[in-house]
Amino acid sequence: QVQLVESGGGSVQAGGSLRLSCAASGNTHSTVYMGWFRQSPGKGREGVAALNTADGSAYYADSVKGRFTISRDNSRNTLYLQMNSLKPEDAAMYYCASDIRKGNVLTETSYLYWGQGTQVTVSS
Repeated sequence: QVQLVESGGGSVQAGGSLRLSCAASGNTHSTVYMGWFRQSPGKGREGVAALNTADGSAYYADSVKGRFTISRDNSRNTLYLQMNSLKPEDAAMYYCASDIRKGNVLTETSYLYWGQGTQVTVSS
């Protein structure tokens, strides 16, 4: 089992920045892929970014490329999502996920473990 706890959400104006954190604990020694997802009211959970923690390969949704950066501090077992140039359409609950069983790295059903989420609000 892996436990994930997100933090860093909040309210910002359009054009602003936030950094989300996801602290992982438990049986993390075999974790390779971790990702960030988001969900707005009435919509499905969308893959935002994913990271291969072994080789550093990063994957992004087209909607956030060039604005968001995913990274991990292995010494702290913490995943980050730096979000710059935020837009009102980025507002959502953001979730951290880890450990792919199979499938695409930006697909919700691929991941085994999930955090509780952190809310991001962007005002225009």
